[in-house]
Amino acid sequence: MSVYKVIELIGTSEVSWEDAAKSAIERAAKTLEELRIAEVIEQDCKIEDGTITQYRTKVRLSFRFRE
Repeated sequence: MSVYKVIELIGTSEVSWEDAAKSAIERAAKTLEELRIAEVIEQDCKIEDGTITQYRTKVRLSFRFRE
């Protein structure tokens, strides 16, 4: 039997929503162990002078507690 914790993170990118999600997950992987599932729950972007300057992706990430 396992227990999992779920957190929400927001990744950002100047390239794409996918890259923003990847940056959030890769950053979390540096300090959390046994990452399991990442669920994209929201995407938005920052617009300046009619141009997208930043993509943001909110992910719900689960990881397993150590036994």
